Amino acid sequence: MKFVSWNVNGLRAVHRKGNWHDVWGLKPDILCLQEIKADEEQLPDETRKVTGYTAYFHSARLKRGYSGAALYTRVQPETVEYSIGEDRFDGEGRLIAAHFKDFVLFNVYFPNGGQGPERLQYKLDFYDKFLAHILEIREKTGKKIIFCGDINTAHEEIDLARPKANEENTGFLSEERAWIDEVIAGGFVDAFRELHPGKTEAYTYWDLKSRARDRNVGWRIDYFFVDQALMRHVKAVDIHNKIYGSDHCPVSLEIEI
Repeated sequence: MKFVSWNVNGLRAVHRKGNWHDVWGLKPDILCLQEIKADEEQLPDETRKVTGYTAYFHSARLKRGYSGAALYTRVQPETVEYSIGEDRFDGEGRLIAAHFKDFVLFNVYFPNGGQGPERLQYKLDFYDKFLAHILEIREKTGKKIIFCGDINTAHEEIDLARPKANEENTGFLSEERAWIDEVIAGGFVDAFRELHPGKTEAYTYWDLKSRARDRNVGWRIDYFFVDQALMRHVKAVDIHNKIYGSDHCPVSLEIEI
């Protein structure tokens, strides 16, 4: 089974630029998009209905044209949920959870911690709420958890081009990175780093204004975290930095489920 995750930074923009078909060349069984920045009815028909897939959308209620997530799947889920149980998070359209027979997939657009201490605290609060939520679901259902998306934090120095220069910037703050440590302690594996432990210059996000992608001055902030019990079934995790259209590129996970 192949999963692909991509922060599109505006789904209408990706479609307008002509990059919508590129991601389908990866042949995903499930495609997870973040930051779609639109209500479902605002999207081009081609992005709302994809032959062979069922599509689910979660758009922001509290601020239109902001945040948002989409999930396209060949395999029909048992149930789909859009909440982690707190309206200040759910109202920003940040999550789609697809429950399958043996696992639950969370497609998540985690908050950016920029624009001051209040927003950073919102991000940290979201982190804590989300982790508690997935741990509770794992305990109640007995199902394995996979979550993917734009986590908006680089975990280790190897995960960004200029770690020293960003030690005091959101996205690489010690308290943000510590949450990823908690995720790992909770039994989840950063699948890319597990399969590529020493790989450098492997980034998923680049600042557009400074043309950082041309120089590969980037950050790895888009992840697949896989339940420890599933890792032996993971066959590949790849970063697709030749696919354009956004300031992020897609990441894929292949797993035998």
